[in-house]
Amino acid sequence: KFQKVVVCNNIPPTREDTLQKIQGVDGVLWAHTDKVNGEVLDAAGKQLKVISTMTSGIDYVEIPTVKERGVLLGNTPGAVNVCVAELAIGLMLAAGRRFQHGRRIIETSTWETNHIDWMYGQEIRGSVVGFFGFGGIGQAVAERLKPFGVKKMITIQEGSFQMKTNLEQVIESDFIVVASPLTEQTREIFNEAAFNKMKKNCVFVNVGRGQIVEQNSLIKALKEGKIFSAGLDVMTPEPLPASHELMTLENCVVIPHLGTATLQTTTDMALIAAQNILNGLEGIPLPAGV
Repeated sequence: KFQKVVVCNNIPPTREDTLQKIQGVDGVLWAHTDKVNGEVLDAAGKQLKVISTMTSGIDYVEIPTVKERGVLLGNTPGAVNVCVAELAIGLMLAAGRRFQHGRRIIETSTWETNHIDWMYGQEIRGSVVGFFGFGGIGQAVAERLKPFGVKKMITIQEGSFQMKTNLEQVIESDFIVVASPLTEQTREIFNEAAFNKMKKNCVFVNVGRGQIVEQNSLIKALKEGKIFSAGLDVMTPEPLPASHELMTLENCVVIPHLGTATLQTTTDMALIAAQNILNGLEGIPLPAGV
């Protein structure tokens, strides 16, 4: 069906290679998180019909610019729900039960056996879990938390997040799970004021985007005991330098953006992205259009 399929083989991809190889194409499967903007569309040319990312979040895409040019845009939101939800629960457990601190105790030969209250953590059982972002991922987390015996699950209003309207939900939460996309409304919305309102036993988990959190305020809250711990799959910057202050904190579990890093989910994302491209070229509605 296709005259030619062009592949950018550079890993990581270079902007120069992408802009050169995208010239004259009708469809693009965008499998990384480099900016999709006017420069990319200009390089491709006016015949470009469709672009599909291979991610759920598309904060790196200038959506208005793409739509102004009449180019169809797809992504892969539903494919990531289960995979990211499982990882979010893993971070809740790891941060709540002090996995990072426990590992360091073994590494430094400071394992104690004489104190009954040693290394107490936070249980999910009987807790109040607050969700910031309750789309597909948030709902998948909630479904998988049911067997844990959670006391209550609540949503912290997204988009118009103000401490006055969300104070009760923030104060009440023993765990906060961030699964929101990054927008101008959510950027750095978890700031010092937000962390100051949280419970001291609060476990803060972020599987959304690092920029949703004012990271210096999170570090301060963790160091000063304003919250109990954090579990982060996303942070700023990415990749995070090994010398970063987050890596020095015993009450912070940091992993390198592994949310969708399974063969099953990557395969599902690739298939949906490919079908977006095929449909776009045929003039059929995209299965996961934006």
